[in-house]
Amino acid sequence: MRRPFLRRTALVALLAAAPSAARGDELLVFAAISLTDALQECAAAWSADSHHVVRFNLASSSTLALQIQSGAPADVFLSADDAKMDALEAQQLLAAGTRRALLANRLVIVVPAPGAVAVRSPRDLLQNTVRRIAIAEPQTVPAGIYAQSYLASAGLWLPLRDKLVPVENARAALAAVESGNVDAGFVYMTDARMSSRVVVAYEVPVAGGPRISYPAAVLAAAPHGETARRFLAFLESEPCRSVFQEYGFIVVTPVTAETPPDSLPRVHY
Repeated sequence: MRRPFLRRTALVALLAAAPSAARGDELLVFAAISLTDALQECAAAWSADSHHVVRFNLASSSTLALQIQSGAPADVFLSADDAKMDALEAQQLLAAGTRRALLANRLVIVVPAPGAVAVRSPRDLLQNTVRRIAIAEPQTVPAGIYAQSYLASAGLWLPLRDKLVPVENARAALAAVESGNVDAGFVYMTDARMSSRVVVAYEVPVAGGPRISYPAAVLAAAPHGETARRFLAFLESEPCRSVFQEYGFIVVTPVTAETPPDSLPRVHY
């Protein structure tokens, strides 16, 4: 059972022990929608003690990256894949030295609870009882790109293509399964764990699936750059790491001088 009150107390205690920063800034954080619940919990603790306000723009990483490229003001960007962050970095839109690998995730197949369709493996999606499968937009949205990559590697992308129903983002794919409008869907494990209306039918193995990475960075044009750096450091603190782990994210091990380059990033399970 999750204990948000006790955990928030620990988060606030950490902030109280930290050096005080400039007070009263209002950070605008652009974040992948799959991070919503865990980020809001961490931000509430940050705001309670620091008196800085954190506002979120939550959407697909592709939408957020386009907004940043178009000049939208923001302090921090948390993406659900490296490609979107790479594009911003190539355009020098990230503050130098602030990018870091923050989290990882897993891909799962979910069906409506209590599970009217028997799906125990990806190949079961080929059966006639599975007519519609929700997937985030596979051309641009990380969750959809990951799902397409996995299905292609399993030889199932073309056989299932006519059953796939592209939707706006990972949370929309989850909602489609929850409503019963589709028979199955590809979502993140973290989203599936938040819902009592879906059943995880199959978990894509981390070793055999796409590498799902959540990089984070302060933006070069951040209106509150120093406070943004403090907030990003707070997200890497042990109490916040515990929050992410309880929501089902895989926390990436911080890079150290002793870490072999070919082993980065490592993850905790």
